[in-house]
Formats: sequence, C-alpha cells, structure tokens
Amino acid sequence: MQIKSRKDFVSGLMFMGFGAAFSLGAFNYTVGNAARMGPGYFPMLLGALLAGMGAFVLLGSLRSRRADGGRIGAIAWKPLLYIVGANLAFGVLLGGVPSLGIPAMGLIAAIFAAVIISSMAGSRFVFRGSLILAAILAVGSYLTFVVGLSLQFQVWPSFITG
Repeated sequence: MQIKSRKDFVSGLMFMGFGAAFSLGAFNYTVGNAARMGPGYFPMLLGALLAGMGAFVLLGSLRSRRADGGRIGAIAWKPLLYIVGANLAFGVLLGGVPSLGIPAMGLIAAIFAAVIISSMAGSRFVFRGSLILAAILAVGSYLTFVVGLSLQFQVWPSFITG
C-alpha cells in the first residue's frame, strides 16, 4: 500500500487517536448500556464515532488521486495560540481562579473576551466586527442558557452584582 495523501493520512491518525483516547477515558466512569446509560456512555460513543471517521479518512488517503501526496505544511502557531488562549480566557473569566485571587467576571465578559481574542487568529482583525459578534453571542447565550434553560451562571462580575 502507498500513501497518496499525507494530509489525509495524518488527519485520519489524529482523529483515530483522539477518538480512542476519549473512548478509553470514558471507561473511568460508569458506561452502562443503551437502556440505562451512565455518564461515560455518551463520551465513549462519540469517541468511537470519531475513531471510525478517522479510519475512513485514513483509508481514503490510500486511494486519493493527488499527484504530490498532499504535502504537510508548517504548523500555524499564531491561530493555534490565539484559539487556545481564547478558550483559557473564557474559562478563567467565567469561573475565576480563587487560588490565584482572580474573581469570576461572569458570562458576558467571558464571551466578549473569547470572541475578541479568537478573532485575532484570522488574517484580518476588525475590532468593531468582533464587538458586534460578541454582543450578539452574549445576548444569545444569555437568552438560551440563563433564561431558556434556567442554568445558574454568574452573568455579571461579582463587583457589579454585589
């Protein structure tokens, strides 16, 4: 067998690896069965589906019609760091880090920070557009999670709500 698309081959391996890791990690919880699902059932099922899709991508890499083999480019560090940083900022702002003395800033501030930071990952950053998107997502998240689903999130910073 010959790998005809390196990108698809590596992508398939990555999907299979993450899927297998999630499936195996789910067994740390009670899995149960389809009739009585435990907390590990859904992650185990999703991990297995991801691994299965990775296998299809990997097998497709062996039948690809690319002449060059699909060269793998350099890692795009800037977008990677901005997206990971946006997720970290969201978590820190939403829940705070009491051990470091960082208070929870609430859902609205967390969404604004995540949207603005992740928007900087692209090739064009428009601050005004990011603010508009953040406002729409903040209102939509508030209406969905706090009003619609009645989830108990801290919406505003603690120094505002008292």
